[in-house]
Amino acid sequence: MTLSKSAKKRRTIPDLLAMKAKGEKIAVLTAYDYPFARIMDQAGIDVILVGDSVGSVVAGYDNTLPVTMDEMVYHTRAVARSAAHALVVADMPFMSYQVDLAEARRNAGRLIKEGGAHAVKLEGGVHVAETIRTIVAMDVPVVGHIGLTPQSVHRMGGYRVQGREEAQANQLLADAKAVADAGACAIVLEGIPAKLAGRISAELTIPTIGIGAGVDCDGQVLVIHDILGLCEKYSPKFVKRFADVSGTIRQGIDDYIREVKEGSFPGPEHSF
Repeated sequence: MTLSKSAKKRRTIPDLLAMKAKGEKIAVLTAYDYPFARIMDQAGIDVILVGDSVGSVVAGYDNTLPVTMDEMVYHTRAVARSAAHALVVADMPFMSYQVDLAEARRNAGRLIKEGGAHAVKLEGGVHVAETIRTIVAMDVPVVGHIGLTPQSVHRMGGYRVQGREEAQANQLLADAKAVADAGACAIVLEGIPAKLAGRISAELTIPTIGIGAGVDCDGQVLVIHDILGLCEKYSPKFVKRFADVSGTIRQGIDDYIREVKEGSFPGPEHSF
């Protein structure tokens, strides 16, 4: 696939708002390194999210909580080097924005200044509205994230769908509005019933990006390792495997080992 003429310029925050207004879906994927980001950027992805999910799918942690600011800056910088067209959003990891507003501003600034991101993402609703507001006040765009928030895994007792009960659904509606009112430019809705996600999407003027939240969101995001069959630790219901490249990689490695063992590699054409 080649980029369309309209996709060859850099995606911007106003572009995402215009896409929502026109009813054009927003395609988002995670990336954590230069090669993957380059491939998806060339394919025409709208937004690349440098997620703290890197802790699970790249570093092998059980959850996202151990990921540090330095690690997020490193991975964001690698992605930003190759993303010529996509908007790059970087996750603020656990404990990078919860302590106080000054630290939240400083860490958000690092992801922009050192990492090269165009926006940051943080988790939470009403209780992080002031944090969102203070980061936006320094002209750093913020993407919100409500519903199943992975940094709250211990409070939730695991990765559970949120908003099935009326009280919880009402709280998520309040969270979404608080995030939008605080100045967020978009909001991720994760692991919530499709009907609730559709209502939130209809009531907000900013784009909603769903992950396990149904088709009525303004866009969708998935983890690149999940859609390519590269993560075997877990397989959430909301993931669709669009390709299975792990078998291809394994075959290539098997062939390499075999040729090294039998002495057929390197051949004359690979030698000086």
